[in-house]
Amino acid sequence: MASGEESSTLSVLRTPVASRRAPVEVFPPVYRVFRDVAGVVLRGWFDLRVEGVERLPVSGPFILASNHHNYLDGVVLGVAVPRPIAFLVMPRVFRATPLHPPFHRRIGSIPVALERPDPGAIKRVLQVLDAGRVVGIFPEGPFSQEGRLVRGRPGTAMVALRAGVPVVPAAIEGTYEALRGRRFYLPRRRPLAVRFGEPIHFGRARRGSIARTERDDATRRIMSEIAALLRVPPAPAAAAGRAGAS
Repeated sequence: MASGEESSTLSVLRTPVASRRAPVEVFPPVYRVFRDVAGVVLRGWFDLRVEGVERLPVSGPFILASNHHNYLDGVVLGVAVPRPIAFLVMPRVFRATPLHPPFHRRIGSIPVALERPDPGAIKRVLQVLDAGRVVGIFPEGPFSQEGRLVRGRPGTAMVALRAGVPVVPAAIEGTYEALRGRRFYLPRRRPLAVRFGEPIHFGRARRGSIARTERDDATRRIMSEIAALLRVPPAPAAAAGRAGAS
């Protein structure tokens, strides 16, 4: 007989997330204040441009998948998307300073390990999607140090296939240049932009195992869409087939 926790996990995995009615979303107070202040700074000082916001689903769960250079990417997406986002965050970022853990908990971030499979994080992601909310994932994993799009990890595709929710690709420009070579993480003035693509649909939620080839094909498709939004060719072998969540 399954335990209560196991039964809860199985319930999340077996019920198609996209078929559930989404509740009215409310921005957490800390998230709302930070978003309002950051919005003024990004639009006034960094001339933030947002394209394709009309392509974002106005309700229901979806995964937001974007390229990733540094912490500014999450700030840009948080300002540009008119719904609260639960971001997947690496432990070293989640615990960067004593102030980071309470901040991330209050804005709804989900810590996830990249060096090993993290079923606990996957369960939390599915629960957020089950509630009809938005999950933000950077498929490349850690920050890209090269200033260009690199290989995507399979975690984003795996969650999308398991949950049966669309993936909205996003391309962020300018954040790498804004922080390159800067001390104390203070960005230089640089125009920033984010571009959203059409939602990618992978069909119904999957109850059984997902073939590695299907997962890798989905990863390639997600990374190709991000590359198209960046207007650059995708990295070779976009699906590296590595274990772990994004």
